[in-house]
Amino acid sequence: MKVWIDGAIVDGAEAKISVFDHGFLYGDGIFEGMRAYNGRMFRLDDHMRRLTVSARAIGLELPGGVENIRDIVLKTVASSGASDAYIRLLVTRGQGPLGLDPTTCADPRVICIVDTVELFPADKAANGVDLATASMRRPGADVLDPRVKSLNYLNNVMAKLEAKRRGVDDALLLNAAGNVSEASGANIFAVCRGVLTTPAATDGVLEGITRMTVLELAAKLGIPTCERSMGRIDLLGASEAFLTGSGARIVPVRSLNGEIIGETVPGLLTVRLRDAFFEFARSSGTPIPYPDRAGFTQPRRRRDRKQAG
Repeated sequence: MKVWIDGAIVDGAEAKISVFDHGFLYGDGIFEGMRAYNGRMFRLDDHMRRLTVSARAIGLELPGGVENIRDIVLKTVASSGASDAYIRLLVTRGQGPLGLDPTTCADPRVICIVDTVELFPADKAANGVDLATASMRRPGADVLDPRVKSLNYLNNVMAKLEAKRRGVDDALLLNAAGNVSEASGANIFAVCRGVLTTPAATDGVLEGITRMTVLELAAKLGIPTCERSMGRIDLLGASEAFLTGSGARIVPVRSLNGEIIGETVPGLLTVRLRDAFFEFARSSGTPIPYPDRAGFTQPRRRRDRKQAG
């Protein structure tokens, strides 16, 4: 594990943050979860655009601008030497005195963590996860717009905790109107009467990068898609369903509230889109500037392919 913090790249065990950082004290900050595949950063510019919007939404300045943040990500991944990795980028309000006032924090802090992540056991990720409807609702945009990836994830954490206590893998969150929003940390898709359907962003949905990619790939494959309000009955009547996210990637859903979804898990469209996603992810993206022996930089994609072959 490698971590960028306070202008330096250190091993994970050496990364330390002040207890007076307002990201720690109040969840005052934003983050992005990203992936590197085959020596390339997947949709890095899309993540940077979303980070910029999140920063504007909470009045947070990105230290050095978005290009500096982008450079930090690439340098940290390069230092790890990993061809495939999960990257967690955080920008906090920074250190300040006790009290909610964000204007008392002079210097926002950037943290970039390069590691691995496994949201579900391998067999579940391959063969389907079980969901239960959370008793709590997704906050509305008038409370805290879920399209902002803030460090305040308590709603998601409590939904996940409830799911685990009920003996299932993840929670399904509904909005105040009772419409489907998303899982605790992933978007959700369902195939309804042959149409790949996902909740609209206005129903309390984070506009995920993987979600966007799946919609684009479906269009290229000639699969009809629809973004609309969905109820739990749409999921229960679907022929198949799956979750998407940078951490989860594409994970089939086996059941909701004990009711099996579809006849085959994973479903045919799930498998087709999952295969297309990994092919696309491993053949595109921003090259990571790994240092070579001469002290210059070059992408490792070709070298990795030789090792893999």
